[in-house]
Amino acid sequence: VMSKRMQTTAMRESRLNIPLLFAADVIHGLRTVFPVPLAEAASFDPELARRTARAAGAEAAASGIDWTFAPMVDIAHDARWGRGVEGAGEDVLLGKMMAAARVRGFQGERGLAAPDAVASCAKHFAAYGAAEAGLDYNAVDISERTLRETYFPPFQSAFAAGSPTVMASFNEINGVPATANPWLLTDVLRREWGFDGLVVSDYTGDEELIAHGFAADAREATKLAFMAGVDMSMQSGFYLKHLPDLVASGDVLMARLDEAVRRVLALKVQLGLFDDPFRRIDPRREKTRIRTRESLALAREAGAKSIVMLKNDGGLLPLPRQGKRIALIGPFVAGQHDLIGPWNVYGTDAEAVDLATGVRATVADHSLVSMTLGSGIDEPLSGGIPAAVAAARAADIVVLAIGESQRMSGEAQSRVDIVIPPAQTALVEAVAATGKPIVVLLRTGRALALSGAVLDAPAILVTWFLGSQDGPAIADVLFGKIGPSARLPVSFPHATGQEPYHYDHKSTGRPNPPGPLIEYKAHYREFANDALFAFGHGLNYGTIGYSGLDLGTGTMASDGPLTISATIANTGTRAAEEVVQLYIRDLAASVTRPVRELKAFRKIALKPGERQVVSFTLRRSDLLFVGRDLKPTVEPGRFQVWIAPSAQAEGVSGAFTLA
Repeated sequence: VMSKRMQTTAMRESRLNIPLLFAADVIHGLRTVFPVPLAEAASFDPELARRTARAAGAEAAASGIDWTFAPMVDIAHDARWGRGVEGAGEDVLLGKMMAAARVRGFQGERGLAAPDAVASCAKHFAAYGAAEAGLDYNAVDISERTLRETYFPPFQSAFAAGSPTVMASFNEINGVPATANPWLLTDVLRREWGFDGLVVSDYTGDEELIAHGFAADAREATKLAFMAGVDMSMQSGFYLKHLPDLVASGDVLMARLDEAVRRVLALKVQLGLFDDPFRRIDPRREKTRIRTRESLALAREAGAKSIVMLKNDGGLLPLPRQGKRIALIGPFVAGQHDLIGPWNVYGTDAEAVDLATGVRATVADHSLVSMTLGSGIDEPLSGGIPAAVAAARAADIVVLAIGESQRMSGEAQSRVDIVIPPAQTALVEAVAATGKPIVVLLRTGRALALSGAVLDAPAILVTWFLGSQDGPAIADVLFGKIGPSARLPVSFPHATGQEPYHYDHKSTGRPNPPGPLIEYKAHYREFANDALFAFGHGLNYGTIGYSGLDLGTGTMASDGPLTISATIANTGTRAAEEVVQLYIRDLAASVTRPVRELKAFRKIALKPGERQVVSFTLRRSDLLFVGRDLKPTVEPGRFQVWIAPSAQAEGVSGAFTLA
C-alpha cells in the first residue's frame, strides 16, 4: 500500500514523472526464508541456489520490490568475520558459481522487465571479506595479485550472468576506501572490465569517508565518492545536499552527473518501470505469491540439501523412526527463535518450524520424544544441566542442538573466539558423561573450532540456519528420509588461532609433511597447519570409495583439453550422493601457487553397490594464474591432480604435463 501511494505521488506530482525504484535486502528469501547463503553453498548445487533465488525474487517482486542488494559474493578466509554467513565461503570456484546462479535466479529468464524479476546487486566491491583480523569494517592491506585471483572473480562471474548493479564496500583497500577508490571503481570496473551498470554505495558509505580520515567534511566526501565512480548514494543524503553546489562550482563535471543519472534511468528502463511503474505493485498478486506450498517445499528441500554430516561413528545415523526413546536437548531444540538466520528482513520467527516439531512429525510415537533446553545460548539455566542429564539417562539416544544464535553471525558480529559458548559446552560435557549415544546438531553461520565432548560425539551434523522449514529439513536428514549430501564450503580449524585459514594456502619453504610435527617446519606448537574438518568434507549414508584414476596420455597439449576420470563406488547398503571434487597443484611456476585449487566438482547419486566413472575436462584456461606482470598467464610444466572427497583427502592422485 505504501509503495503504491509513493509511486502514485511520484508519477502525478514530480516534475518529470520519473518512476521510483524500490530496493530491499532480500538476502536469503522474503517471507519464505531459505537457508542462509553459506548453508546453500554447502549444497555444492548452484542449480538449487538459482531455484531459491528465483523463488525469493518472485516473492520480492510480488511485494513491490524492484531491486535486491544481493548476492553477497565476498570470499571469506577468516571465520571470525560475521558476514561470511551471507556468502559462499572460502573457495573462488564455488563462489563464482554460486554468484552467477543467484543472479540468474533473482532476475529470472524473461528479462528484467518481467513482473516477477528483480535486479540483482553484486556486493561488496571489493575485498570486504578480507577485513584484518576478521573485524567487520576493518582495513584491508592486500596485494593486487590476491585481489585479482581471489576477490575479483566472483564479481566478474556475477556480471557475466547479467547483474546490472554493484555495491561499493565499506572497507579501505591499501589506504583508500573502496567508496572513493577510482582505481577500483573506474580503472578496473569500467575501463578494464567494461561494466556499464550502476554503482551504489553501501549504507552511509560516502558519509563514512569522514570517519576513515579520507575526507574533511560532507562536501569533500560527496565529491570523492562521486568522482571515484559511485553513481548512487545510499542513505546519507550527501548527494542530494552537496551535488548541486559541486556541479555549479565546477568541482564535479556535468558530464559525470549525466553519466550517473543515465545509469539510474537505464536501470529503471530495464526493469520496465517507464512502461508500467506499478508492474510490481499488486496486492492481489502479493497474496497469491507469498509463502506458497511450492516455496515452502523448496525451503525444506534446500534445508535438507544444505546439512553437512561431519561424523557418523558406528553408523549412529540415520535414527530409527520407532522403538527408541529420543531426548532432544539444547537451547535450539524448541521455539521459533534462531531458525531463520541473520539478515532476514521480512521473514518472521513465528512462521518458522522448529526442531521439536519436525522430529515429532517424523517419529511413529510422540511419547518417546522428550525435550529439555538444558542451557541458554550464552548463559546457564537454573537447574538446566540436572534436567538435561535426567532426560539423557531416560533416553536411548540424545540429540543435542547447540551452537550460535542468529545474532552471533552477520553484519557487525565478528567473534574473537569461534567456539561453542561455555554454558553450552558445560551442558554437552554433562550429557556426554551419561554414556548415551549423542548426535550433535550445530547451528552456526560460520566455521567453528570444535573440541572436547562436542568433538567426541559419535555423530555431528552442521545444520546452519535453514530458514522457514528448519525443523522438518533437519528431521528429514536425521531419520534418513533424505541422505546428507552437503559439503563444507569453509574449513573448520582446530583452533581460532589458525584464522584466517583456507585450504588453498601456500606451501612455504618449510612445509611440515603429513604426520608428526617436525622442528623448524611450518606448524603451530599445538597443531599442524591443516583443518580439523577440511573444505569439501562431508559424509553420507553410503560407503564411498575412489579408485582408477585415468589421466589419458598424461599430457595437455597447448591447444587442447585433458580428460581426467576416476571410478566412484558405493559399497554400502544405503543410497548416497557424493560430491566428487577435482583439485590441482602447479608444482613449479614463476609465482608460487597454492597447495591445492578446486577446479571442478560434480554431485552424483549412487545406489547401493553402484559404481560410476566420473570424468572432468581440464582446459588451458583452468590453469591460468596472475603472473608477475599482474596479467593472466599459463606456463608449461608439471601439475599434480587429485579426484577426492575433500581438499585434504588423498582420494586418487597423479600428475600431468602441460606442453
